[in-house]
Amino acid sequence: MRTAYRVETVRAAERALMARLPEGALMQRAAAGLAAVCAQRLGRVSGSRVALLVGPGDNGGDALYAGARLARRGAGVWAVPMDPERMHPGGLAALLRAGGRTAERVPDRVDLVLDGLVGIGGRGGLRAAAAALVDGLPAGVLVVAVDLPSGVDADTGETAGRAVAAGLTVTFGAYKPGLLIEPGASLAGEVRLVDIGLELPEEATAEALEDADVRRLLPVPTAASDKYRRGVVGLIAGSAQYPGAAVLTVAGALRGGAGAVRYVGPAADAVLARYPEVLIGKGRVQAWVMGPGLGSEEVPLPDGDVPLLADADGLRGLTPAAVRARTAETLLTPHAGEAAALLGVSREEVERGRLAAARELADRFGAVVLLKGSATLICEPGGDTPVRVNPTGSHWLATAGSGDVLSGLAGSLLAAGLRARDAGAVAAYLHGRAGELAAGASAGTAAGGTAAGAPITAHELALAIPTAWRSLTP
Repeated sequence: MRTAYRVETVRAAERALMARLPEGALMQRAAAGLAAVCAQRLGRVSGSRVALLVGPGDNGGDALYAGARLARRGAGVWAVPMDPERMHPGGLAALLRAGGRTAERVPDRVDLVLDGLVGIGGRGGLRAAAAALVDGLPAGVLVVAVDLPSGVDADTGETAGRAVAAGLTVTFGAYKPGLLIEPGASLAGEVRLVDIGLELPEEATAEALEDADVRRLLPVPTAASDKYRRGVVGLIAGSAQYPGAAVLTVAGALRGGAGAVRYVGPAADAVLARYPEVLIGKGRVQAWVMGPGLGSEEVPLPDGDVPLLADADGLRGLTPAAVRARTAETLLTPHAGEAAALLGVSREEVERGRLAAARELADRFGAVVLLKGSATLICEPGGDTPVRVNPTGSHWLATAGSGDVLSGLAGSLLAAGLRARDAGAVAAYLHGRAGELAAGASAGTAAGGTAAGAPITAHELALAIPTAWRSLTP
C-alpha cells in the first residue's frame, strides 16, 4: 500500500532524523536519489544537457546538489534562479565546483529540466518570477519535479493559480497527498519515491491500495458456500426512459462476488433478456443499490438495517437526516456535479477541492463517500481513517454507463460482506483495472496518464471485470 503524509508529519520526521545525522546529510541523501532517477531517465548522462529551475529554499538546494552530481558525470548543467541572491549557497558552490553554470534563462536545447522552484511547504500558485521561468521552457522537454510540482498544495493536491506540469516527480521519504489527489496527481506525472530514512507513523493521511491489498479483501467462496451465504444484492435501478442503466448495473453486480442478484424495477424484461439468472421482485437481500437510471422516479430509501449504496438519481433529494437515521452503513457514490448538488456549492468548487468536498460530504451525511473522478476518493466520516485514492483506470472509462457498472460491482461487494469503505475501494480498483484491460491500455493510467488504448463501452467494461479479478489472484 502506498501511504501519503501531510507536510507537518513529514517535517517532524525530517527534524527527528536530522538531529541524528551530520549537518547536510539528509539533503545529500535526497540529492543522490534525485540524481540517480534523472540519470536513469537520461540514459546517457555524459553529453546530456540539464537545466535547474532553482528556488530560494531547500527544494532549490536539492536541485543544485543533484545537478552537481550530474555535472560530475559529464552533463552540461545550468542553474536558472528565481532570485539570484537567494540560491542555496552550499548547493550553488557544489554545482560550480563540478563545472555547472548559472544562466538567466533555460537554454534552447536541453534534455531535462529539474523543477526546484517551490517545496512542499509552498502555498498558492506560482509567483510571477517563477511563472516566467516556466513559460520559458522549451516545448516538449521532460520536466522532473523535485519532491512536488511547484504550485501544487502538498496536503490537498489543489492548485490556486499556475502550477508546473511535470512528466516525472521524485519525492523524498514519503508520498504526499497532493501527489495522489487531483489535480495535483495529473500534474505530477509518474511518481518515484526515494527512501531517505524517515520514520513515519502508521496512520497516514491518504493511501492508495495495491494488488496485494485488494487481493486480501476480495470475497472468496468456501466449500460451505451457497448463493445465499455469499450474499444477495438488491438493485433498484432503471426506468422506462433508461432501461439500459438497470442492465449495466446488473452486469456489474453479477461480477462482484455476491451469490445472487435481485432486481426490483420497471426494466425487468430488459434485464432478463440479457441475464436470465437474475432474481426478479422483492425479497431478502444483504445490500441494496439504489439510483442508476431511475430518472424522475420517486423511490423511498430501503430499510435502514441493510447496507445501501446510493448513486446517480438515488442521490437526488437525499438528506443527511434520512441517511443518519439508517442503522446500517451507507455508501454514496457521486461524481463532482452530484457532490456539488448535495453540498449546495458549484461543481467548480468541488473540482478545485476534491478532498475537502469528499470529507465534508462524509461528515455531513455520516456515510462513506466515493467521489468519482480520474482519481476516485473514498472517505469515511470523522477523518479518523486515511482517505483512499484509487490508482487504477483509463481515461476511456469516461463513457456512458461506466458508473452504473461501478455501482453494481460495489453493491455486490457490500452484499458479500465487505464494509462500505472496503467495498468502495475494491470496486473502484477492479473497475479501473477492467477499464485498462478493456481499452488495451497499460496499467496505472488513471491520474496523469494518457488515453492509451481504444474506446470501450460500459458493456465491454463489465465483461472485463473477471479478467481484472483474476489478474489480482495467484
